[in-house]
Amino acid sequence: MKKGLAETLERIAAIIDSRRGGDPETSYVARLLGPDEDAVLKKIGEEATETVLAAKSGDRLHLVRETADLWFHCLILLARNGLGPGDVLAELHRREGISGLDEKAARKKR
Repeated sequence: MKKGLAETLERIAAIIDSRRGGDPETSYVARLLGPDEDAVLKKIGEEATETVLAAKSGDRLHLVRETADLWFHCLILLARNGLGPGDVLAELHRREGISGLDEKAARKKR
């Protein structure tokens, strides 16, 4: 992984946060941060579907672009909930070195 990618996510998250309370008529992000949470949830569902379809197509560039769209909308959802990429990266760090099967079993015990 290239150095500085976490910082890129943090910069994008800061831009997203700066759009909070903006004019939803002129800011797409402000619209998705507005009172209707379903707007961003629907968009994530749409982008997730498009990501799956891109993966099935075998077009690697299309897959990368759709994944970028999905991640961007997930950053908006995180911001809506007072979270950011650091929270997700910390969870991934916590899971690092843990078998996926063990991690899943541990979630069931919680």
